Amino acid sequence: MKPYIPDKLPLTTGVNLEALIPSIGLANRAIAKYEGILYRMPNPDILLNPLSKQEAVLSSRIEGTQVSLGEVFNYEAEKHSIKQLDKQDEYIEDIKEVLNYHIALHRAKVELKKRPFNLNLLCELHKILLNSVRGKDKGRGRFRTVQNYIGKPGTPIEQADYVPPDHMLVMEFLDNWEKFYHADYPDPLVQLAIIHAQFELIHPFIDGNGRIGRILLPIFLFEKNLTTQPVFYLSEYLERHRDGYISGLNALCRTEAGWNDWIGFFLNAIVTQSEWNIVKAQKIIALYEELKERIISHTHSQYAVPLLDQMYKKPVFKSTQIKIPGVTRQTTAGLLRSLKDNGILEVIREASGRRPQLLSLTSLIKLL
Repeated sequence: MKPYIPDKLPLTTGVNLEALIPSIGLANRAIAKYEGILYRMPNPDILLNPLSKQEAVLSSRIEGTQVSLGEVFNYEAEKHSIKQLDKQDEYIEDIKEVLNYHIALHRAKVELKKRPFNLNLLCELHKILLNSVRGKDKGRGRFRTVQNYIGKPGTPIEQADYVPPDHMLVMEFLDNWEKFYHADYPDPLVQLAIIHAQFELIHPFIDGNGRIGRILLPIFLFEKNLTTQPVFYLSEYLERHRDGYISGLNALCRTEAGWNDWIGFFLNAIVTQSEWNIVKAQKIIALYEELKERIISHTHSQYAVPLLDQMYKKPVFKSTQIKIPGVTRQTTAGLLRSLKDNGILEVIREASGRRPQLLSLTSLIKLL
């Protein structure tokens, strides 16, 4: 199979915007409705942190990882202690891959407040994604200078499912891609569909292209002011419809109708995922308010809300990891004991020797 040469952007053929108008309208309304939830959210950094972790799990799962969100939370609580987890190296790498994705998302949010998205930031995010995981020795943080391809493990390039452009053309296509990323386009969601697909067609890194391509989705929406937080995650839909996702991308270089079909799939994904995201966000907010009332009622403490905020950021934790400014360890222990006695916290592991209790805000984990 010869390397595929994509069309330069903006596309002059293959996209019929008129035929997409109904889907465009539905997708934009769905995003606007979700943004309404975000805009009214009092403390999105805290409340949406669990969703960010879930996105990281689901995006990595598309690449074949098997870890659950609960396992990721447990790993973080144990301070990444491999001996305590007693798991295989591959399992640990899966968890690190998820955490890298979450870290990269946070880095993107911080950097986008200081500078526009660019290829240098793209490389920074890729470097974070592949830190200490599979692919760490495959040009981490650098665009490829060799030919790569997509196929089953062990498959030679002659039997590949897809062969991206020659490495000598990568920078030419990326420069064109970056210009289109920042260009004015009739509809930003159609633009995003094209941006994501073109990135995957270029496949500019040796490894990690799928994960970095999905990180682009919330980044673009945030930078285009379609969302006030870079927290519109699409991986749940793409993971559930993995076959359609992959076949849609593959069809771009095989059929004339590929682009319109792909954009239609993408816009439908936005509509459905928006509905899921809205329900989840509302449930997360409702649970937070319910827990706040219960904790205040049981503890009568002025520290009830700071305590809940810490548990939302870290739903699985050691009893010694909760530190509230100005509060003694003895007072914190009393607060946690009250939450356990009243069924708000669950003991995952009892204290033993110098090893403290491991606790869980199980209601939040089950909600996700």
